[in-house]
Amino acid sequence: MNTELMMAIKLLEEEKGISKATILSAIENSLLQASKAQFDQNDNINVSIDPETLEYSVTAEKEVVDVVNNSFMEMTLLDAKKVDPDAEIGDIVTVDIDSKQFSRIATQNAKNVILQKLREEERNAVFNQYAEKAHTIMTGTVSRIQGKNYIVNLGKTDALLGENEQVKGETFKVHDRIRVYIIEVKNSSKGPRILASRTHPELVKGLFEEEVTEVRDGVVEIKGISREAGSRTKMSVWSNDPDVDPVGACVGMNGNRVNTVVNELRGEKIDIITWDENPAILIENALSPAKVISVGADPDEKEATVIVPDYQLSLAIGKEGQNARLAARLTGYKIDIKSETQARESGEFDDLFADDFNENGEYYEELEEAESIDFDEEDAETEEA
Repeated sequence: MNTELMMAIKLLEEEKGISKATILSAIENSLLQASKAQFDQNDNINVSIDPETLEYSVTAEKEVVDVVNNSFMEMTLLDAKKVDPDAEIGDIVTVDIDSKQFSRIATQNAKNVILQKLREEERNAVFNQYAEKAHTIMTGTVSRIQGKNYIVNLGKTDALLGENEQVKGETFKVHDRIRVYIIEVKNSSKGPRILASRTHPELVKGLFEEEVTEVRDGVVEIKGISREAGSRTKMSVWSNDPDVDPVGACVGMNGNRVNTVVNELRGEKIDIITWDENPAILIENALSPAKVISVGADPDEKEATVIVPDYQLSLAIGKEGQNARLAARLTGYKIDIKSETQARESGEFDDLFADDFNENGEYYEELEEAESIDFDEEDAETEEA
């Protein structure tokens, strides 16, 4: 038994993840290439390795003829009977080839074939390992910085965190540990090509799946996420168990669960709202923390008109329109937000409440009280923040 070769194969299996069968196949192929190079590319050569003892043999099949024209393809009957006493003219006889006859060039070529095959298998093994990690979150270490890109080491290979997948204003140093979302894993001649992201909405979803048991177990579903990375995220959730509050489960006691995610995202604000199959209710929830008077939703056109109290208009729209923009992405509706005054002036307010509230003036009295609250735009932005 070739103990040294056996130990080398075992080491390759453990460290590189390359199977013994693959390594033996590479060795067989290399010996075959060396034999063909040594003996002028003849196709009658065979190589075999015993997987248990690792002993190998190189043989050539020769035809028994009366007159030998090609000494490597043919042999005389006299020589054939030395190998097989029963040999006759026209038979094929297998003879051993002494691999020690291989030239230095043939041996070097054999070595190169083995190394190339092992490199290919190592790349394939790493690719197969990380291909399963696509669309998941991984923890890595920033190994180097190339221009505006970060190279993140994931263990056996690196991922590229490109400029477009970085959160604006977020910077890292070499050796920093970070969480990234794996967008894509591709195979290439140089090994796996992995693209990572810190801006992808699925990063937020994955962090909640890790942090919230109810989400991980499927009791609470994350129905949708809209995100402006580094600033704000809106997430709609739904519970399959009437006894479980989906928002409360994600927030956690004293906000510990959501705060863990916020800290990982370096202070990004997260609004968690209850999902509802009724688009009007969903849109109202999505515009939180703003209070809403009414929502008129058109499911066919995917458009909605929202009326809010005058003092809530700035809050509903949000700074630079962010709250409304995120709500629109989360619900899939084009949202037109109007203050009560604007709605009254256009007649939409009266039309909207004509059937339901003409006989009862209490609702309008409540609105009048609300309108008397001193709540300017600066206060609205403070509440939004």
